[in-house]
Amino acid sequence: MKIGLNTQNNIPKTNFKGLYNNKMLLKGLKFAADYPAIFSGTLSFTLSSIARPLAILSTPKTDKENKNYACAKSLASSTIGYALTAAAALPVSSAVMKIDKKPSRYLNKKAIKALKGNSPELVKSGAYQLATQLFKLGVGLAIAVPKSALTCFLIPPVMGLLFKNKEKNENKVKKSSVISFKGMYNMAAEKIAKGIGRVLNAPSVQKYTHRYADTNFAQHIMNMTDVLLTASFIHQTSKNKKIKQERKRALMYNCAISTGLSITGGYALHHYTKKPTEKFIQKFKEANKNLPLLEKYIEGIKIAKPALILGGIYYIIIPVISTFLADKADKKHNIKLY
Repeated sequence: MKIGLNTQNNIPKTNFKGLYNNKMLLKGLKFAADYPAIFSGTLSFTLSSIARPLAILSTPKTDKENKNYACAKSLASSTIGYALTAAAALPVSSAVMKIDKKPSRYLNKKAIKALKGNSPELVKSGAYQLATQLFKLGVGLAIAVPKSALTCFLIPPVMGLLFKNKEKNENKVKKSSVISFKGMYNMAAEKIAKGIGRVLNAPSVQKYTHRYADTNFAQHIMNMTDVLLTASFIHQTSKNKKIKQERKRALMYNCAISTGLSITGGYALHHYTKKPTEKFIQKFKEANKNLPLLEKYIEGIKIAKPALILGGIYYIIIPVISTFLADKADKKHNIKLY
């Protein structure tokens, strides 16, 4: 089948439904590469607002209120996390795309040459992809502390509204406000692009990106973010006066156990799926060898894989285990006290 190209975004205009040429797959991979933090955030929002609460509520032989608090934490985290991630990640991703399109405007000649290496184009270089993904994925790490603080703050009100319908209010936005916002947004993206350019112009950064270009950096950053989120959430929960004292310990145990199991399981699954992923990428390359954005799609695969693995483990498999173990640990601690 002949595959034509959409001249606006270089995505095939074909209805071929094969796995490697699937139009939706290509769009998803490009989105993951361009907006990794938002891709991960969207996946987390969907799983933590639907799959995780259902998994928690299905946990057998566990205190009902402990399960409710765990659900409230999941819903609060998903809501505030997605909002913060989108607000912080969009301008950073837009800034990186500005550099992708006009690298000479933001990077000096030495930086372009160093980051490009032996690749035919800068955007196809593994070192450049690592450098830019550090900024795009690093957004999640940067907002980890405020996200956990707001999550903790929202748990009591979410508990009060749990399982109740919320009225939706539609807010009309004036056209002038949208235009003003777009202007401010573009100015912010431009300033961020210049800032990223200054960082990438540093020889030490260029050396670092070449050294770690072929590593599992995406999963490392996601795990670092989870550890920081967990530590901050536990700290905030211990100080929160609106969360019942007798429910805090189970909530903190649940969070710590979930993160520990998620990181351990995530690296284990990454190890066992390494060869199948390499085979998938090879077949994907063969099926799409003529596409201009092939390297962008492969970059998306490397982002999507850890996000899907960690999301599946953290939001579907682990909640039942962590809720059960946290409840047992909390009860055991209370028995020792009395």
